[in-house]
Amino acid sequence: MKPNPLRVKLEAGETIFGTMAQDSRSPSISLIMEQAGCDFMFFDMEHGPNDLGVVADMVKVARLTSVVPLVRVPSDQYHLMARVLDAGAMGIMIPRVETKEQVERIVEYTHYPPVGSRGLSVTKGHNNFLPQDVWEFTEQANRENMIILQIERKKAVEDIEELVSVEGVDAVVLGPVDLGLSMGIHAKDNLAALEPYIQQVLDASLKHNVPCGIHIGNLDWLIEWNKRGMKILAYSNDIAFLKSGASAGISKLRVAAQENAA
Repeated sequence: MKPNPLRVKLEAGETIFGTMAQDSRSPSISLIMEQAGCDFMFFDMEHGPNDLGVVADMVKVARLTSVVPLVRVPSDQYHLMARVLDAGAMGIMIPRVETKEQVERIVEYTHYPPVGSRGLSVTKGHNNFLPQDVWEFTEQANRENMIILQIERKKAVEDIEELVSVEGVDAVVLGPVDLGLSMGIHAKDNLAALEPYIQQVLDASLKHNVPCGIHIGNLDWLIEWNKRGMKILAYSNDIAFLKSGASAGISKLRVAAQENAA
């Protein structure tokens, strides 16, 4: 089974950088993001339009690059988590996590015996369709795949110590937009209002030696939280990149055309 480079970097105390594909259906996006310098990419199945077949193809291409394929699954149901891991995702992020019991169930469903109860088929995308000894493969998969909790609920923040204490949790990533909604924060600068809660999650993660990160389009906040100890920086998404790149160019052309017409 292919080793997970993200684990190596995080265990060495390094910061990892990536983004999220929310709307793209093209497997070539991993090749593009490799050139952009990404260490990882989340393929979004919670809010994105992609079904398992599309994501499986995108994951397969990503595995041929230096970009580690991660999938944000729609929920913590067994078939939604196990099948994307079978397809070759080297980790999954589970949204709307709230309770310790939920986390324990996630760990059980995503790990092979004796750790969990995940069903086995070796020669799939997760092993590049190669044959391998069953016990060797399951030990590697349990060790290499990353289980990431997305912290985006008030209850998750309140019980964060319990969530990150569960063995088998490999990282947590904050989703500040949903977290603000969950907490009823209507402040214009909701990031500032969320700061103490984000810090609470980071402190608990550092205490339990669980890498912590955040997914946001605000570069200043990514830089600031990296200074404070976050090691997983997920910057923006494909939709925002496409819009900002097009807007910058078209706006400049419009200004130039107006000046030329004057």
